[in-house]
Amino acid sequence: MPMRPFASTITLDEARRRLDASVRPITRVERVPLEAAAGRVAAADVVSPIDVPPFARSAMDGYAVVAADTSGASKTAPARLRLVDRIYTARVSSVAIAPGSCAEIATGAPLPAGADAVVMVEETAKNGDGNVDVFAVAHPGQNVGRRAGDIAAGDSVVAAGDLFTPSRVGAVAAIGGTAVDVFERPRVAILSTGNEIVEPGRPLAPGQIYDVNRFTLEAIVEAHGGIAEARRPVEDTVDALIGSLDGCAGADLIVFSGGSSVGERDLLVDAIAARGQMVFHGIAVRPGKPTAFAIIGGTPFFGMPGNPTSCLSNAYILLVPFLRALAHLPPYTPRTLRMPLGRRIASAVNRHQFYTVTVRDGVAQPAFKGSGDITSLSRADGYIEIPADQSVVEEGALVMVTFF
Repeated sequence: MPMRPFASTITLDEARRRLDASVRPITRVERVPLEAAAGRVAAADVVSPIDVPPFARSAMDGYAVVAADTSGASKTAPARLRLVDRIYTARVSSVAIAPGSCAEIATGAPLPAGADAVVMVEETAKNGDGNVDVFAVAHPGQNVGRRAGDIAAGDSVVAAGDLFTPSRVGAVAAIGGTAVDVFERPRVAILSTGNEIVEPGRPLAPGQIYDVNRFTLEAIVEAHGGIAEARRPVEDTVDALIGSLDGCAGADLIVFSGGSSVGERDLLVDAIAARGQMVFHGIAVRPGKPTAFAIIGGTPFFGMPGNPTSCLSNAYILLVPFLRALAHLPPYTPRTLRMPLGRRIASAVNRHQFYTVTVRDGVAQPAFKGSGDITSLSRADGYIEIPADQSVVEEGALVMVTFF
């Protein structure tokens, strides 16, 4: 059987455009306990049933006073007030503060009736007759957290589509929430294809290699909002591939690796034709040219290259944005840094290249060994991009490193 070359390849930008057009974000919703909400996406507004704080409270350790009583107070002419109560947190005073009196109060304690300000303890002094001298003028509202000053009943503290960050989890806790509605995480079926692929833990027969891509793809999926559902490797026959596609019917996204190149035994194209529609097959990038994307019975499908570096590289570049959009997650923004290149790189013309680098002493050193070498990525700190119209990047040129 002759080799089946790619009929054509598309640009990286065109591949991204087609992927964006194919995203259908998850609509299923589940309710999770608040302690499990971090990193999830709100599926509904969270509205407060209460005021926060639910009472006016002191923002300082000091004395609750009637502000008018401190008019003209200074170090040399203090206002002398009668101490009538001591108020601690979680205790509501039964004593109203009348003009000429005050109450000792702790930070966070409820402001007593009649008081309209708090003087910090550093601006006061007790004297021996049960009175308190105040050395500074207080203004109404000073050092007082007003009721509903943070959140008012009826306020939305989290909006649908918001990511539950630790601070948003805290906001829900502040209004007494114990559970929230979130979008379900996409279920991603993952498997590797090829007669030579063996699961780790089993002995290798001659000509066999261990499955790498299933594990790197699982890690990518779990780190970016999905639930990885790993499957056993499948052999290279059209019937086996079709059977595996059918077995993934319940997933929200299917990711195969291998079987999408140009060899005579790469039969994934035939399996896709039997069950779905190819959106693209072949991208003008390096590594990762034989990447495919299709729709199988309404389910998006990625056919990733079998070579570990190509597979993982295109997972970062193409799968991660698609998966995050599926999960309603905000776009991923990895850290980038501009630095000089440590060695000249030649690049294939007309192919957008992602070239892995290690960073040593502020210099990007090329790390790419080959598409089949997982250490091209495992020992790299990040990658640089070389546009399709650029054939050489000279030593010392400033390059933008995107960190893994």
